[in-house]
Amino acid sequence: MIVLIFGCKSTYNSRNCVYICGMKRHISLSELPITALLWNLLVVYCAYTLCRAVFLALNWPMYAGTLTFGHTMELFGAGLLFDTPAILYTNAVILLMFLLPLHWKECSCYYRVARWIYTVVNSIAVCVNLMDCVYFPFTGKRTTASVFAEFGNESTGEMLKIFGGQFVSHWYLVLLAALVTWAFWKLFRPSKNAKHYPANNCGATDARHRLSTYYLAQVVSLLVAIPMCIGAIRGGFTKATRPITISNANQYVNRPAETGIVLNTPFSIFRTLKKTPFVIPDYMSDEEATAVYTPVHQPADSAAFTPRNVVVLILESYSKQHIGFYNKTLRGGNYKGFTPFLDSLITNGAMTFKYSYANGRKSIEGMPSVLSSLPNFVEPLFLTPASLNAMSGLARELGENKGYSTAFFHGAQNGSMGFQAFARATGFQRYYGRTEYNADPNCNGDKDFDGTWAIWDEEFFQFFAQQMSTMREPFMTALFSASSHDPFVVPEKYKGRFPQGERPLQQCVAYTDYALKRFFETASRQPWFQNTLFVITADHVSQQIDPFYRTTLGNYCVPIILYAPGDASLHGYDEQQVVEQIDIMPTVLSYLHYDKPYIAFGRDMLSPGDGFALHWLPESGSYEYVRGDYALEFDGRQVTAAYQFRTDSTLSHNVLGTMPPTTRESMERHMKSIIQQYMQRMTTDRLTIGR
Repeated sequence: MIVLIFGCKSTYNSRNCVYICGMKRHISLSELPITALLWNLLVVYCAYTLCRAVFLALNWPMYAGTLTFGHTMELFGAGLLFDTPAILYTNAVILLMFLLPLHWKECSCYYRVARWIYTVVNSIAVCVNLMDCVYFPFTGKRTTASVFAEFGNESTGEMLKIFGGQFVSHWYLVLLAALVTWAFWKLFRPSKNAKHYPANNCGATDARHRLSTYYLAQVVSLLVAIPMCIGAIRGGFTKATRPITISNANQYVNRPAETGIVLNTPFSIFRTLKKTPFVIPDYMSDEEATAVYTPVHQPADSAAFTPRNVVVLILESYSKQHIGFYNKTLRGGNYKGFTPFLDSLITNGAMTFKYSYANGRKSIEGMPSVLSSLPNFVEPLFLTPASLNAMSGLARELGENKGYSTAFFHGAQNGSMGFQAFARATGFQRYYGRTEYNADPNCNGDKDFDGTWAIWDEEFFQFFAQQMSTMREPFMTALFSASSHDPFVVPEKYKGRFPQGERPLQQCVAYTDYALKRFFETASRQPWFQNTLFVITADHVSQQIDPFYRTTLGNYCVPIILYAPGDASLHGYDEQQVVEQIDIMPTVLSYLHYDKPYIAFGRDMLSPGDGFALHWLPESGSYEYVRGDYALEFDGRQVTAAYQFRTDSTLSHNVLGTMPPTTRESMERHMKSIIQQYMQRMTTDRLTIGR
């Protein structure tokens, strides 16, 4: 019986019910589809690297002053990490076609179709990469999905005119694209099984053996390829790895412009698809907006700069709910909470606030807020194209303008959660992660790894204190803790030592509090301790229990604690002012009498004035704005609710109808001004002075 598959004849042996697809011999490794697939992917990698080289050559004046050969090779190597997801995305159909364990596809027509798909999709990817070689100098970053919105209102005729002119003026890139397309077609390698289909010269036994070998190899290849592709697209294989995005490029560069070398355009477009771009609202004129509110901070006084060390401790999931000091009234005077050390620190010399809030619900939202005074609206900054904007922060302001040595510490795998990329983007000179901890001969390496996320807090906090003692003063450091994170376990040696609480998280909160106690014991013996300002806060809340903490506002209640052991005047409990994480940066710089202008969306918590909090509510797609005695909910167009949060702790009574009109109008104008200027500065890359 002769059957026709894709127009190709294969001999069918009805007695044995198998296709006889080859001569009497075993399948060699070179004949397997996986071998041809790997070759074809290698060709695409070479094409992407060629595009990267062309990009660097055409934009060389932008890099000539600072780029060394060694660093260039590092950037090209890092680029492969971003090429891999792009190549796997664009070649997904090719991967499937080669790896399907179906022997009937091994015919020449099948692979002719595959050749066409392979050539077309990869040629398009090369074209957009080459186009960015020209477009990059105008934007300062790789093209993202926002380009579709940018040119969405242009007519087809106008677009053809624009692109036609560019093709003529950059004819050499058009020629290169054509040559690469030709190379894709010529170098494409089909499976060798598709080359020969002899008719009647292989016996049933050999055919059966050949088919079983083929299917075994294909099934194994598919089962191996699936997790490998998933891990490669994510940028890693561990649970701690957040899917790689364009902001991760900052991890490998010395200055923002170098992200253009590391990234490729297909990846940048794929990773920003369906990411809601920042839309600039037209609430008021620019002049009116800046008259109401401005994020540009000018030197506040003429006092001389005070070069104190600055240490910022960001504690994972450290909601106010778990801290005894803040809950004496809510839960009664006998409530102890899970943080005896923090309670004693607040009571004996630190300053804190009753109404203090986070700016987001995720770690990647808390980091920019705490260290760069950038709030989180609509989308996390580091998951949007704006992540490639030039950004400042405590590390950059103090490091570049005041000669501070700066370092960021996080005990997880280097690159985890995008923290390393963020640290590089905002000016931290050094990064200490699990890699550096393991390399330190004074530490126990992975013996101190919690098995899931990071080095246990107790050991990593000690490492933090020891490393600061080797740094040149003044220094600015930040640490992000890890142990109070799911799966909520404590070291084996401490099982049963800490109170269990109502949630599994709470024993981990108690453990981290103990680690903090040990950290401050070590730090207090160091010569730099008395000349240091410590700032303690959380990244976000977690596992809220009491009704007060389960409201939209309660879901942002985090501690903000200022502690300067050498300054007795900085202490107390402010029960009136509304403060937020974005206030940390301007407060620290004002405390040091910083004498340079900078961009920050918060305000100095230590100066008189009316504080505010403004954050995004993802569950309703609206904003919550807190100022004075009221909390407003704003859907982007109008205020939908108002609550007297100081007396209505569960936000049960909407008082929008009885709220004084002048108060509402003033609050609404201030809130709209902040939102408008944030969106405007994000979309136009104006997050630093001089841009």
